[in-house]
Amino acid sequence: MSPPHRSSRREFLQASALGVAGLTYSLPAIAHDTVRPTAVDLDFVRLGVASYSLRNLGRDDAIAAVQALNTPYINIKSFHQPYESTAHALTEGRRAFENAGLQIVGGGTIALEKNEDDDIRKYFEYARLSGMPLMVIAPIPNAMPAVERFVKQYDIKVAIHNHGPEDPYFPGPKDALAAIEGMDPRVGICVDAGHTVRTGVDIVDALAEAGDRVLDMHMKDLRDLSDRDSQCIVGQGSMPIRKIFEQLQRMHYSGYVNLEYEINADDPLPGMRESFAYMRGVLAGMTHMTRG
Repeated sequence: MSPPHRSSRREFLQASALGVAGLTYSLPAIAHDTVRPTAVDLDFVRLGVASYSLRNLGRDDAIAAVQALNTPYINIKSFHQPYESTAHALTEGRRAFENAGLQIVGGGTIALEKNEDDDIRKYFEYARLSGMPLMVIAPIPNAMPAVERFVKQYDIKVAIHNHGPEDPYFPGPKDALAAIEGMDPRVGICVDAGHTVRTGVDIVDALAEAGDRVLDMHMKDLRDLSDRDSQCIVGQGSMPIRKIFEQLQRMHYSGYVNLEYEINADDPLPGMRESFAYMRGVLAGMTHMTRG
């Protein structure tokens, strides 16, 4: 039996899901695996969800929220697939996402704080059992040669996530690029749009400079591009969303743009829904211009 707070959140998610244009299902149907989210975005920008956005929801409710956003793509944070789980539990967790019609496109952010093979191997095993083709990581720099060895052994990609001016190692994408120069092409970066602009660089230029090393992207918006506490619904801030998408198109980007909505943790779906609507509107406009 679900605890009492789960019921209230499920009722909220059901109400929110019914408000999404074009959706014809309710959460009871989702619970019985009758819904399969479909990608409705352009080939060069596949919008997904970083499950950190849903960190105050349990796994079942997080899955229902992603389905309500009508995207199959999810990057799983440990809130919904705990590191300490047994191998059996990790496999079952993977099946829960897949049986709901979701495609696991990655996991993390995963902190790699030790330059020790046993510790690094533990996280690659976690990713393997969880069906993660990519790990978004926050490593210590001297662990990267060992990380590259495990990338080759497991054939699981890694992408260093930059965390802005507060990050002692990788404030921006350029810092991560320096740490992986010459490494296997499966070693790359996850460009966090919000943290990147707070370093004072142009996000479009940063993407262009990183090129093929961009293996993943976390999208968010800020009212003030220098203030981490000004995060807002995508489209209500100053982030140059269309220019970012146009750059990804020029790069022939083949990864995912995962919404990482860090505000309103107890009630995230309305803002996430508005963020998706705005991004899809931008993509629709780009499609119209291309076809015109």
